[in-house]
Amino acid sequence: MLEDETLIRMMLAGMVEELGHRVVVEAANVHHGKILAETADFDLALLDINLAGHNVAPVAEIVAKRDLPFLFVTGYAPGALPKGFEERPSIEKPFVPAKLKQAIELALRDHRET
Repeated sequence: MLEDETLIRMMLAGMVEELGHRVVVEAANVHHGKILAETADFDLALLDINLAGHNVAPVAEIVAKRDLPFLFVTGYAPGALPKGFEERPSIEKPFVPAKLKQAIELALRDHRET
């Protein structure tokens, strides 16, 4: 999970766990996110698009090269997705657990179908 706002990251991790999943790694910036994207063992990455003014695209590229699914989490409109990733699943903040569940299921399903 990559989210620069500590409270939002904690709330998001709580929602993910309430939905029956486990958060295995967390990062708050692109640099740490890139390291984890290259090395961590995970089933799905949740990626905030804007991390203290830095775009998450480099992290998304690493996750995509590893052929792992990811979901963009953003406070921006869907049109703000990083270039080359416009068709990837995303969810707009704020959201409720039911919407997060749907978005996670969509990201996992889309990945299985590709």
